[in-house]
Amino acid sequence: MKLWTMRLEAGDGHAPTKNGLAWGLLVATFIDIAVDGFIIGAGFAAGGETGMILSLGLSVELLFLGLALTSESTKGWRIVAISGALAVTVLVCAVLGNILLSGASNAVIAAALAFSAAALLYLVTEELLIEAHTVEEQPIATLVLFSGFLVFWSIQLSGS
Repeated sequence: MKLWTMRLEAGDGHAPTKNGLAWGLLVATFIDIAVDGFIIGAGFAAGGETGMILSLGLSVELLFLGLALTSESTKGWRIVAISGALAVTVLVCAVLGNILLSGASNAVIAAALAFSAAALLYLVTEELLIEAHTVEEQPIATLVLFSGFLVFWSIQLSGS
């Protein structure tokens, strides 16, 4: 996925086309939204409280993602259509995730949630934080962050 997006950026695939849409950005956004919807569905399959927490947390992300998609070249009905399509994508993938995982064992649901947590942590540590800093980051920083997360998660599990 990263190589594909790098090629799009190098070929100026992230720039708006004649009709004002950045198709590379839209495709990547819809893939991200579909995964987020599946994560929400997995949370509701695990239990209502988990699903609600994931829904609230990801809704903040989706709000800023929707704001980031707006541009001066995209106006009016296109913004409404794109926002509506994003909302439908989240809903459909959340329902699909809930249906697929509702009868699954606790181990399968835990694996799906662990995979999604790792994907979200990877996004934050490898993409967003590194791009936010101009200083070259070392891979040890990612290792320390993941290790700290696992330590605190283990403490929480042992206390339950």
